[in-house]
Amino acid sequence: MAKHHNPNLVKINRSYTVEEAANIFPVHKNTVRSWIKNGLEICGNQKPWLILGSELKEFIQLKRKKNKQTCKPYEMYCFSCRAPKRPAGNMADYEPMNASRGCLIGICSTCDGIINKYFSLAKLVLIHGKLDVTLPKAQKHISKRDDLLLNSDLNK
Repeated sequence: MAKHHNPNLVKINRSYTVEEAANIFPVHKNTVRSWIKNGLEICGNQKPWLILGSELKEFIQLKRKKNKQTCKPYEMYCFSCRAPKRPAGNMADYEPMNASRGCLIGICSTCDGIINKYFSLAKLVLIHGKLDVTLPKAQKHISKRDDLLLNSDLNK
């Protein structure tokens, strides 16, 4: 069962019964009834309760928006703490994904879990004074390394 329901599944020019609204999002009828208790408006007070599609869509959008958290450029979202956190020691590692984007990896200062944030290489200037970001050093090509790997089993 999806925790985040897609509001685009609702047709705004249609009215829905509780059962029809429950069938749009794979939820139980009692879930839709609890939405009504929590503020979802219905048309009239007679049964069967009718819910306007525009009201249902707006309710689901507000419900989704309420759970979102915005992080500042120097913060990363910790899934364990369920809150934006600064990395421990204000240190993070940058691992490039391609030429322009990469991933900031740090350790949560509260729960010591791994926290990630996808970040543009051009926007690293925004966090320059707030976080100590370690960029990866270029590694030598395998043929130009000093310590070549030797397999002595090939000589047998």
